[in-house]
Amino acid sequence: MISSNPFGDFRAACNAALSEAFLKSFPDIPIETFLLEIPSNLEFGELTSPVFFELAKKIPGIEPRKLADKVANEVNTGSFPLLKAAKAAGAGYVNFYVDFHKLCELTIESTRILNKTYGFVKTEEAKTIIVEHTSSNPISPIHIGQARNPILGDALAHLLEARGHKVFRHFYIDDVGRQTAVVAYGYKVLGQPALKGKSDHDIGAIYSITSCISEIHRLKRAIKMETMDSETLQQLRNQQEEWDPIAAELEKKHPRLFKKLSQKLEQTKDIENMVNDLNRNYEEGNEEAKKLIRKVCQISLQGIRQTLTNAEVYFDSWDWESDLIWNGSVTGILEELKKSDYVFQRGPVLEFDADRVAEDLLLKKKIGVKDDYEIPSLTLIRGDGTTLYTTRDISYTLWKFKKANKVINVVGMEQLLPQQQLKLALWALKHNKQADNLTHFAYSLVTLPGYKMSSRRGRYITFDEVIDESQKRALEEVEQRSPHLSEKEKHQISKVVGLGALKYALVEVDPAKPVVFTWERVLNLKGNSAPYIQYTYARARSILRKAHEKPKQPNYSLLDEPLEKDLVLGLARFPEIFIDSADNLKPNAIADYTNTLAEKFNSFYNSEPVVKVKPIELRDARLALVEATSIVIQNSLWLLGIVSPERM
Repeated sequence: MISSNPFGDFRAACNAALSEAFLKSFPDIPIETFLLEIPSNLEFGELTSPVFFELAKKIPGIEPRKLADKVANEVNTGSFPLLKAAKAAGAGYVNFYVDFHKLCELTIESTRILNKTYGFVKTEEAKTIIVEHTSSNPISPIHIGQARNPILGDALAHLLEARGHKVFRHFYIDDVGRQTAVVAYGYKVLGQPALKGKSDHDIGAIYSITSCISEIHRLKRAIKMETMDSETLQQLRNQQEEWDPIAAELEKKHPRLFKKLSQKLEQTKDIENMVNDLNRNYEEGNEEAKKLIRKVCQISLQGIRQTLTNAEVYFDSWDWESDLIWNGSVTGILEELKKSDYVFQRGPVLEFDADRVAEDLLLKKKIGVKDDYEIPSLTLIRGDGTTLYTTRDISYTLWKFKKANKVINVVGMEQLLPQQQLKLALWALKHNKQADNLTHFAYSLVTLPGYKMSSRRGRYITFDEVIDESQKRALEEVEQRSPHLSEKEKHQISKVVGLGALKYALVEVDPAKPVVFTWERVLNLKGNSAPYIQYTYARARSILRKAHEKPKQPNYSLLDEPLEKDLVLGLARFPEIFIDSADNLKPNAIADYTNTLAEKFNSFYNSEPVVKVKPIELRDARLALVEATSIVIQNSLWLLGIVSPERM
């Protein structure tokens, strides 16, 4: 007999037994399911129900403990193989005790047989889901401050696929807007050269330098204006003083490129207007503008794809924002919105009244804002006729819903308002089902102590650099700990460990909290890191290799040590942890679970002999437990996009 969810089977048995006993005791009070919690101490059983405190309110004159006593006495454990006992306790709990040896055999054998599918309980409501993530502007390389997005997005896709959903990974290429026009203009004045370095790094340098020089030019022209009060003049001078050291930094970092761009841009009287014209021409579909900006974006995307491949993150679709404008989708959405009575003109600007939609349709609570909070309006079209990102995102979202039942946008927490406005626009357009099935998976960014990143200012540490550094540091550890391995093995392991360390560090923190990136935490081999968990997996596999053969005659009734019980319960609960993580989009819960499981295994291994213990039936039972643990660690890490190395 095997089970895809051993502890879930025990939970179901407890619920059925409790329901049956309660019906016998109180036939006039129908209750279908009972709250069952994991107690803080195993002395109180493996599950406990506090439901009698609430029930006592419905049955006057009977204290919770007396209710619990009466019901516990009616529990028929004989009908449920995994249920050993039910006991009333405390002020009104009923504690349930599992038949450990039956759970032990069921869990370990199920894990060994199901292997790479153990724990991945399939949903009864499979959906087609688009997970849109990363979607970084093709104007610079992905830097460490942005790297949490692809790693979280990839982990979500793994979780949902394992749960049985059909998942598509989408990258939204944000090629419309002033930023792409800036870098395209800089590339144009350079003569559209062939780039010698990694393409996204070179494009990023062109963008930063062009932005810097353009801003300094704008400020100098503004300062020369005579019709200006002293306060405004001082503000402009302060801004220029902020940009001057940035220019010096960029010149030092890219001397030849900075000099060449400076010389070329000096010949342009009004860089800002040239960039704005290019941006507007691109949105209007001007062929020359299209050819230039698409070329620059493709060059940058080549490098971004390489970075993502190195991070082992892949996409099913690369969607161009500009296509939605050129095929008329955005115009069509704007026309529909104008008919909704929620659009108004503010001078030359077209606005969407998001707050009135939320008020009229009673949606404020639904999107998580207070009733007295006034949601800012959304600018749909600027005075120059160009659209904004969120305007285009409405069209893109509806396009995605033609291909999926559910859409998850992995977008930073700073985009909370635009994501709320987006949903409100869908409700205003009467796309209620789509709005209800659109999820903003919000997360905080990555910070480096004492370092503020900005693509515009050229101040960032690329994800490529961090991956290389992580693998370099991992190689140093491998060489120190395993000098007997071949050079090829050392490099293979360091690649897996270095990348795994980064991914885990970016996932294990609650998405709502920022990740403070330090190497001490990322490559910590003593706990709560991928290297620690990977090392635990490698240790388990090493034990199995030393045994020379698979366990043939395990006697699970011999597993009676507390550390063994704790480890088995951890394995049995994995499917429930997985279900909760997948259904509630909590990849960090998988990271937390896996770290805890590794700690349990190391405590067991350091206390209990495995290969040399006698009798052989106990040896084989412990070997089977080690094998099952290695399988669950491997499955857990896979959900996070992390590889489990056989040796370290």
